[in-house]
Amino acid sequence: MSRSVGAHTADPCPRCCIEAVRPGRPMTIAGRDVVGYLCDHCAHTWSRPVEDDLEVHDVVRVDLPDATRYGTVWQVEADRVQVRGTGGDWLLWVERWRVIVY
Repeated sequence: MSRSVGAHTADPCPRCCIEAVRPGRPMTIAGRDVVGYLCDHCAHTWSRPVEDDLEVHDVVRVDLPDATRYGTVWQVEADRVQVRGTGGDWLLWVERWRVIVY
């Protein structure tokens, strides 16, 4: 289970279960777009697929360099997604690889 750490969401490593903020980076593995992660504690690496079935009104988490935000998908394009904050507080375009269906 993830928990909040300041402005970010900390996720556990699948191997050692140490929670930390892991921004990830986009990459391609076997022809598929994924986000790669590295555990600073045990050096384990893992990946998750980039969300390819996003739809308007999906609730998502957005991992940004300066914060983690939660909102609703407002528009979807091939390489980016527009996300609206709860209550309409903010609206921003982000790269698709930063979005995780919540």
